[in-house]
Amino acid sequence: MCDARRVSSEPAFRAKSGAASDKAALAKVVARQRAELDRLRDEAAASAVVERAKGALMALTGRTADAAHEELLRRAKAAGRAPAAEARITLDTLVPPLSHACGATATDGGATVPGGAVAPAGDEEDEREHAVDAASAPHAVQILFDALPGMTLLLSPLRSAAGEVEDFRIDAATPQAADPAGRRGRALVGRRVRACLPTVAAQPLWQGWLGALDTGEPYTSAPYAAREPGDGGGEPAAYSVRAARLDGRLVVTWRRQDASDRQEQLLADLQRLGHLGWATWNLVTGEAAWSAQVYALCERDPARRPLGLEELADLAVPEDGPALARAVRAIRTEGAPLDVPFRIRTAAGVKHLRAVAEAVPDAAGRPVQVHGFVQDLTAQRSAELALLASEQAMLAQHGVLRTERMLAGRLQHALLPLPRRPVRLAGLRVDLAYLPAQSGIHVGGDWFSAIELPGGEALFVVGDVAGHGIDAVATMAQLRFTAKGMLFTGSSLTGALSRLNTLLLHSGETRSTATLVLARYHPGEHRLVWAQAGHLPPLLLRGGEARFLDRPRGVLLGATESPVFEEAECRLRPGDRLLLYTDGLVERPGESIQLGLERLARAAAAHRADAPGSLGPLLAALLEGERRDDVCVLDVRVPAEPAQES
Repeated sequence: MCDARRVSSEPAFRAKSGAASDKAALAKVVARQRAELDRLRDEAAASAVVERAKGALMALTGRTADAAHEELLRRAKAAGRAPAAEARITLDTLVPPLSHACGATATDGGATVPGGAVAPAGDEEDEREHAVDAASAPHAVQILFDALPGMTLLLSPLRSAAGEVEDFRIDAATPQAADPAGRRGRALVGRRVRACLPTVAAQPLWQGWLGALDTGEPYTSAPYAAREPGDGGGEPAAYSVRAARLDGRLVVTWRRQDASDRQEQLLADLQRLGHLGWATWNLVTGEAAWSAQVYALCERDPARRPLGLEELADLAVPEDGPALARAVRAIRTEGAPLDVPFRIRTAAGVKHLRAVAEAVPDAAGRPVQVHGFVQDLTAQRSAELALLASEQAMLAQHGVLRTERMLAGRLQHALLPLPRRPVRLAGLRVDLAYLPAQSGIHVGGDWFSAIELPGGEALFVVGDVAGHGIDAVATMAQLRFTAKGMLFTGSSLTGALSRLNTLLLHSGETRSTATLVLARYHPGEHRLVWAQAGHLPPLLLRGGEARFLDRPRGVLLGATESPVFEEAECRLRPGDRLLLYTDGLVERPGESIQLGLERLARAAAAHRADAPGSLGPLLAALLEGERRDDVCVLDVRVPAEPAQES
């Protein structure tokens, strides 16, 4: 049998040692065991801190356990610290503690999320983050909030690496505080505002909170409508929100307005939007009550008493006071409704007001109270006066223009008589048509001449002066009679155009321009010689076909000091038809002039030239709708059998 032998980590004792040596050895063993126990405790504590920091990183960043542990080791190595020390620093950074009951003095204005980013606000990650933050929530602060009425939150700003507030963390909440998910009071502590109240960031509330946090000035929102959590389809209630800074944090309180508050706010809005204010007069006691808006409308100091009903007339200008005083007496004695406009003088000028009131009678029918409103009609009255002045100016201008049109029309008719039937010149039959514009009230400068010269030749002229009215008619008269005189005395066509151009360039202050076509017909040779100054070419119809004559050179009159004019020649045959016209016959707004010329050629070719009054149907086919310009046409026809036309 083998010998059994005890194994121990302690050295063997000698059997024959003394008592003193035995005690010393035992003390050394106990000391070493205590040191080992302390080492194990320190390792356990360090491991616990590391595990807590690792869990916090997992909750905040969404990393796995291994990834969170590696991140913690990386930070410790970069900072030259032990993992446990880095873990403690990480936990302290994640949740800054509040001291005492009101919160610690913040040196950075809020907590910074590691990595400079706020954790996602999704439900699952928000729950993990809530588990970390709620565990460190200051108990004393929450106890205080548990005793507060209404909906109040204590918020800590969460900043990015750039220092911008990206979210707020709820550090404490009153029992009435709730989010749309139905969580209330302490269930909100540790959560993010964007996760619990997602609509706040899209409202002006968010900017108000940031302003209060930045400047320290309390912020109070305008009333807004919202439903309480769990209220279902109930009627929305009106709320206002107040935010105040407290040691780098915000205390935010929601105040629900009751029915009287809402009615008061609605009444104030009605007075402001309607530029009016209410007033009440007690005819028995003589007491009067005005809203703040009436004081503002009457520009009276609110510290002074409101005016009595009889004193209202003292506010009005002297011209309006008697009418207002009579209306006041009628409502006091007879209970007749009062509705009187009146004016008052202010530092900014005259203000137009309107007083409307009705009486409240007693059982005997005697007026005992008057209530009504005062309304500011200054803007409306100013607009009415401006409109009236504008209408009067328009009527006056319309009368002037009608008179001008009448005078211009009479002058034009005197200078440009229109024959009632076709005329015969040098063996040709000539139809003339003049149609004034239908739009506008101005008479234009279109004109024509068709005369027989002393040598038996025929002269045809069609012109168009730019502009309308008396000036255009006067210029037309100058050109018409000057051209006729020069050609009567033997001037050439191009020579006449050059002199007419000089006349326009040096005829007083007005610098007019005009287009013109001159044509001289020699009957013995059936030869037509013509020249033009910026005018549209004549249209020749021959054998059922229509073509425009090739234009010789020539610029419009009054355009240049050194114009160049040339003549062209055309032999007319029996049955030919020649149309001379102004641009009003072919021009249309927004359309190329070439399209108008093509339309004229098609219409002229489709209408018979020898039919009586054939110029009328042609004009009717071309001039559809309203005429915007004058139209002047000379229709020259060569008889098919000259012997029978004598």
